[in-house]
Amino acid sequence: MVNLQAGKNAAGRALAALGRAEFTVAAHALKQLPPDQGVEVACAGRSNAGKSSALNALSGRRDLARVSKTPGRTQQLVVFELDPERRLVDLPGYGYAAVPGALREHWGETLSRYFETRVALKGLLLAVDIRRGLGEHDRSMLFFAASRDLPAHILLTKADKLGRGAAGEVLRTVRKELAAEFPQTTAQLFSVPAKTGVDEARVVLAQWLAL
Repeated sequence: MVNLQAGKNAAGRALAALGRAEFTVAAHALKQLPPDQGVEVACAGRSNAGKSSALNALSGRRDLARVSKTPGRTQQLVVFELDPERRLVDLPGYGYAAVPGALREHWGETLSRYFETRVALKGLLLAVDIRRGLGEHDRSMLFFAASRDLPAHILLTKADKLGRGAAGEVLRTVRKELAAEFPQTTAQLFSVPAKTGVDEARVVLAQWLAL
């Protein structure tokens, strides 16, 4: 009971903090980011994996992150400030063929340097469509985090698209893969329409953001 109540309290603190998040800057280069101090969490995912919808659900707001019907629209480091010492950084979506090769190369280099050098970065929240499983680009993001010994947490989004048994099987498979390749990474089921796993993810953010 104590642990359950502690989890509810942490989820509540995260909701209160995330609900205050405000857009700060859309950075095309690392030098455009806010000063490297305080705490920030990077949010990543394949284009159309539901990352923006997940951020909106976690914040309890419909308008925090822009949800587009056109995959690949997030092509900058979009910073949302919770308070002067805490931030979410929405990373460019990846895996979308229509993004020009030069831009993909630019963001590959930029993200590599971001993970290597950003002292304030404390964790990676990764959205993965449960129907697709872990892809090559998802693993690249996990490698970036692992190179810094940063924790990562995967939201297996759109879990409502599968039956409960099938979703649970995917979760077990992903966790088995992670245990072998990325032991510092955790995973959970997540669905915006069904509100599955929203509080669970908020607890993770509360820990990383020291709320």
